[in-house]
Amino acid sequence: MALLKIARMGHPVLVRRAEEVADPTARDVRRLIEDMVETVEDAQGVGLAAPQVHIGRRIIIFKAPPGRAGDDDAKGVTPLTALINPVIELLSDEMEDGFEGCLSIPGLTGVVPRFSRILYRGLSPNGDTIEREATGFHARVVQHETDHLDGILYTMRMRDLRLLSFTDELRRRASADDDDDDAEEGEDEE
Repeated sequence: MALLKIARMGHPVLVRRAEEVADPTARDVRRLIEDMVETVEDAQGVGLAAPQVHIGRRIIIFKAPPGRAGDDDAKGVTPLTALINPVIELLSDEMEDGFEGCLSIPGLTGVVPRFSRILYRGLSPNGDTIEREATGFHARVVQHETDHLDGILYTMRMRDLRLLSFTDELRRRASADDDDDDAEEGEDEE
């Protein structure tokens, strides 16, 4: 296995539609998925699409880890999944705003509207069909990664670019807000 170089915003591979995978069981597909898994784990990400590693093929990997998954399934967690040639079906018109980041846009985060309930299907590396209903973070990460296959970055989905921020600035503001809340609570207790 190998760590792959992640394409950054501005690279042409990120704005092109990726090609269908003819044989999901092919050896090169399996090797690519293994390398993508190693790459996303090294980057401490939750998802990765093949175009993000300079490969214009319709392959994504993703997970909804504990603490981010909410109540997406009985365990609240979606294990690391490789999905080839994914298709999304909307199960509701309801949308939710949420912060997103991207390994191809390091250091930034923004508020993105996503459909709150979807059904997705695709193929596993063994050629089996995977079909799942997803809500919450699970639905968000699948939509985010599938967008990469169509040449769409999360910034293109944002309704208000004033809600695009450097991640460390957002953390600093959140920390300052927490400190202000603690000070106010302390004043109330006296």
